[in-house]
Amino acid sequence: MDALKYIAQDSLKKEVPQFNIGDTVRVNVRIREGERERIQAFEGTVIAKKSSGVAETFTVRRVSYGVGVERVFPIHSPNVEQVKIIRRGKVRRAKLYYLRDRVGKAAKVKEKLK
Repeated sequence: MDALKYIAQDSLKKEVPQFNIGDTVRVNVRIREGERERIQAFEGTVIAKKSSGVAETFTVRRVSYGVGVERVFPIHSPNVEQVKIIRRGKVRRAKLYYLRDRVGKAAKVKEKLK
């Protein structure tokens, strides 16, 4: 099993910024539409990080036109062009699933002050 992890780590060349749960991030994703390829930005709060190594994923949530939208991104996917940290969040939980039930200002995450 360690040999598989070693081989998998060898294939991870992309530099990923260090972000945590509660941070607001902008994820630039490659979208293929027929022959064309474009980059789409998805900005929201990181509510979960799962797994490690090659299979590591993170979930980003935002409210768009009054509807909550969540997307799960593999960190090491070639379709994830860039992850940019907009602001740091101050949270005390590993998963922020409780934000799904909150509306308006109650769904905000406080900003971490240095």
